[in-house]
Amino acid sequence: MRYQEENFMQAVKRLTLLVQTLIGCVVGGTALIMAVEFGLFSLGPSRDTISTVNAGGPGLHEGSALWQAPDTSSIPHTEEGKLIRYGRELIAHTSRYLGPRGAVKPLSNGMNCQNCHLKAGTVPFGNNYGKVAATYPKLRNRSGTVEGFEKRINDCIERSLNGEKLDPDSREMQAMIAYLKWVGKEVKTDDSLTGFGLKELEPLNRPADPVKGKLAYNLYCSRCHGNNGEGQLAEDNLEWLYPPLHGDQSYNIGAGLYRLSRFAAFIKANMPLGVTFENPFLSDEEAWDIAAYVNSMPRPSMDLSMDWPDISKKPVDHPFGPYADAFTEEQHKYGPFDPIKENQP
Repeated sequence: MRYQEENFMQAVKRLTLLVQTLIGCVVGGTALIMAVEFGLFSLGPSRDTISTVNAGGPGLHEGSALWQAPDTSSIPHTEEGKLIRYGRELIAHTSRYLGPRGAVKPLSNGMNCQNCHLKAGTVPFGNNYGKVAATYPKLRNRSGTVEGFEKRINDCIERSLNGEKLDPDSREMQAMIAYLKWVGKEVKTDDSLTGFGLKELEPLNRPADPVKGKLAYNLYCSRCHGNNGEGQLAEDNLEWLYPPLHGDQSYNIGAGLYRLSRFAAFIKANMPLGVTFENPFLSDEEAWDIAAYVNSMPRPSMDLSMDWPDISKKPVDHPFGPYADAFTEEQHKYGPFDPIKENQP
């Protein structure tokens, strides 16, 4: 039974993905897919095609242009430049340095930062770092404190990489900070560009459905992430070619992508790997349901007792109480979210 009745254009897109997958097998297994991941080949518009998009493109605001990360060739050949390049390497291949068999220190689960922040945090609506430098330090309601770069990076390591804090004075921390500042060096706090972070999805008028999500996952996600969300290791066994989506080696319950709106937005604009926000493959409902399925599966725990000291500031899709409203944890996790928003003071 199909996940949902498809119109002609949706069916064509699915056939196209199947053909692309078969081509990948013919020309060398995962070679084509790896080329997509590292930016050598794209199933969607090229960087040049989208670099100066203006009003009229899907998801763009009238009169706005699309943010693009600086070209890596512009990194200076100085000591600062070396630090920036090292920071980029740490973001792209975190596990080689800080994973279970890391060359510097084994403090994370083996995922790379760019598993969640695509192409080292440079993809428009790919959970990028474009506006980080312009907005940090800043007050974050999750901690109730003003956070700097070090706190933000360690939050990701502890949550998304299910790891231990990195020494704030270490060369690795300073390198990642240097890279984040370089990526956002041309962005201002009130910048009118679009493409930062993630592209918000319209909420469903029903709960997101893990059962429907599993059907869609099996059709479109399992070829890379595995039938059981176990991921695929790279040939060197030091990092993931495709990261695990649940289980002991995946992100924990404190990660940003454990919020359904964040994960659904990431899926819609970027998955299956190679699509772009301008040419999405999945429907909104499929993105929500796949996110619900993945986040319904077991994963590492984390002590969240210090999060959200002001519970009235919790996002509507934060999946753990207590709340400042009477809605259940189930509805806060899967929705529908509009009734919760409508009852906020």
